[in-house]
Amino acid sequence: MKSAFLIATALAAAIASPALAATAKQSTFGRMPDGRAVPAVTLSNGRGVSTTIIALGAAIQSLTMPDRDGKREDVQSGYDTLDGYLTKPEYFGATVGRFANRIARGRYTLDGRNYNAPVNDGPNTLHGGTKGFDKVLWQVTAVKSGPVASVTLRYVSPDGDMGYPGTVTTDATYSLDERNHLTIEYKATTDRPTIVNLSNHAYWNLAGVGSPRGAMGHVLTIPATRYTPVDATLIPTGERRAVAGTVFDFRTPRVIGDSVRDARDPQIGYGRGYDHNWIVTDRVTPDEHLMVRAVDPVSGRGFELWSNQPGLQFYSGNFFDGTITGKKGQIYRMGDSIAVEPQLFPDAPNRRDFPSARLDPGQTYRNVMTYRLFVQR
Repeated sequence: MKSAFLIATALAAAIASPALAATAKQSTFGRMPDGRAVPAVTLSNGRGVSTTIIALGAAIQSLTMPDRDGKREDVQSGYDTLDGYLTKPEYFGATVGRFANRIARGRYTLDGRNYNAPVNDGPNTLHGGTKGFDKVLWQVTAVKSGPVASVTLRYVSPDGDMGYPGTVTTDATYSLDERNHLTIEYKATTDRPTIVNLSNHAYWNLAGVGSPRGAMGHVLTIPATRYTPVDATLIPTGERRAVAGTVFDFRTPRVIGDSVRDARDPQIGYGRGYDHNWIVTDRVTPDEHLMVRAVDPVSGRGFELWSNQPGLQFYSGNFFDGTITGKKGQIYRMGDSIAVEPQLFPDAPNRRDFPSARLDPGQTYRNVMTYRLFVQR
């Protein structure tokens, strides 16, 4: 009797816990010019979702999910081989830092000392500088299968790296469960006061890689009442402007393509489309909150992005100009994919009224973001 009870209990637990199907498998994506192997880890669940993470840039190389008819497609723009990530990276799926987004003229002051990071975006520093976290080889420190499949990668950025003070140790953990939740968690510590702002630069085309529709037909919802306008070099002016009555109002679902080229608003002209920060909250929060909802009405593929960060940078792929050939031989054009990046506000080190990017010894920086994938019937 007892044996029968135990068997029945185990069977019920197995039925109630389909997450046991989640797996993590390691392979090699290629080799660096110096001969070092680039590990890749593929996380898969029992519901047809899988994602491959590569150690170069701790990046999402692919993410495959079904549409409403069950057809599985990769929804991440990028490259099929390592060569593209080495020769023209474009931040595809990458971890960006030490400071994600822009710093005006690459300059900031910390504890009375001036620091300079290399400029690589007109007069400004973008995503850490000329060799940010997206362009280095991370170390795979843990690979796990089970109820939640995961991979953890680490990069130790030395003191003075790209002009930033302090040795910063960063762990990036990607995990996939049976609810179709893909979670990315960044943690960082330092041995000296410094600045840290990390995010993931996944490029989404929910229609599927190679689809001629691109991403401009995606419907976006952003629960923010304000955004931070920028100058002509895409640095925030310091104003917190209401979205009401503007092309930046995504509080109700809005098709991206309906307003992405509406240059009657000078802000659209500055960015050649959307490349702005929405103020979702005023500070980093203990728990995750909704940042954005995106759906491709044709395929039904979509996601909700939740995070503990205050800002959402929405970039509508404005600078793809047909000079990049990506997966399946597709030439990437303006609007073929979008990026939505939870983070602190751009140029935060130079704005005392923005949420602070300062990290001190003994503290742990944390950015957690969860893509809740779904199919709209």
